[in-house]
Amino acid sequence: MSDSLSSLINTGTKLWLDSIDPDLVRSNRALGATGATSNPIIVSNLIKTGRFDSKINELMETGADDSEVAWQITDQMIKDAQTVFEQVWSETHGNDGYVSFELDPLIEDPELDLPHDERVARYIDLGKKWSAGHTNRMIKVPATPAGIEALEELVALGASLNVTLIFTTRQYEAAREACWRGAQRRDSLDHFKSVYSIFVSRIDVYTEQHLPGLQKGTQGYVGIANAKNIWASNQKFWSGKGCPLQQEMIFASTGTKKPEDPKWKYVAALAGSDIQTNPPATNDAIADSDVEFKREVDLPVLEAVRQDIETNVDFIQLEKVLMQEGISKFSNPQQELIALIGEKRAAIGIS
Repeated sequence: MSDSLSSLINTGTKLWLDSIDPDLVRSNRALGATGATSNPIIVSNLIKTGRFDSKINELMETGADDSEVAWQITDQMIKDAQTVFEQVWSETHGNDGYVSFELDPLIEDPELDLPHDERVARYIDLGKKWSAGHTNRMIKVPATPAGIEALEELVALGASLNVTLIFTTRQYEAAREACWRGAQRRDSLDHFKSVYSIFVSRIDVYTEQHLPGLQKGTQGYVGIANAKNIWASNQKFWSGKGCPLQQEMIFASTGTKKPEDPKWKYVAALAGSDIQTNPPATNDAIADSDVEFKREVDLPVLEAVRQDIETNVDFIQLEKVLMQEGISKFSNPQQELIALIGEKRAAIGIS
C-alpha cells in the first residue's frame, strides 16, 4: 500500500473503489480498498472492452433476452467483486467489505413514465431478488420519491442498502428516516447496515454553471460544505440508536472535474470518517503522490462561505436539476448496455 493511501485510511476513512473491473478490484484491494460500487456506466464500459464476450455468448445460448443477459452479467461481475471483499466483511462482522448492486435505472426513465406505485413495487421486488442469498452485497436505490418510499420495506426485509443520488439534506433526511423505520421492524438490529451516498463534485459543477456570482472562496467548495453538513447530521442522528453496525455516509463523485484542482481535492477535504468511493484514476493519483492526509471532515466551514451558500444557493432547484441529470446519466447507459448486448447477439447470429 502506498504511504499516501495508508495515511488516508489511517485518518478513519474507508476506501472503496468506484468500479467492479476485476483487475482494478484486485489491484485496489492491494492498495487498501475494502469495498466497491457499481452502476450501469461501469458495466457498459466493461462490456465494450470485449473481455466478457464468451460469458455473454453462454448466457445468450440459454435463451435469455438482451435485458436478462445484461442483468445476469452484471450480477456475475458483482459476485466476483464480492468474493474479493468477503474476508473484509467477515473480519468486520458486516461493517465493511460490501459491493453495491444498482437496481434498474429504467424504473425512473422519463420516457417510460411508470406510475409512482409501480416504481415503488419494482424497487421492492428487484431489491428482494438481487439481495437474496448475499451477505456482502448492498442494494443501491436512488433517492427519488419512489426509491425513498421503497426503503422502509427493503430494510424490514433484511436488505443492506446504499441510498444513492443524494444531493441535499432533504433527500438524506427522508432516506434515513425511512431506513430507520424499516430497521425497527426487524427482529434485531444486529445486521442492519445502511449507507447514504452524497454526491460531491457534481454540486460544484452545478454552481459554476448556474451560480457564477458566488464568492471566490465559495465557488468550488459548495459540494464539500454540503457533504460536511450532511455527514454531521448523520453522526448526530445515529448516535444512541443502538445499531451494532455503523450507518454511514458514502462520499461519492469525488473525482475532480477541473484540471487545475489537485486530484485529491475532495478526498482530502472529507478525510477522517465514513466511506469514500473513488474513481480508479483518483486512487492511482493518490497512490503516486506524496500527500499526507489528515482528518478534515469535521473541520468547520468558514462563516463567510456558509452565509454565501445559505443566501445564494437554492437547494430545491439544485436538487431538481441534478436529479434529472443523474437519472439520465444512469438510465441512458442502461439502454445503451441492452442495445450493446443486441449488437453482440446479431454479430454471432444468435436469435
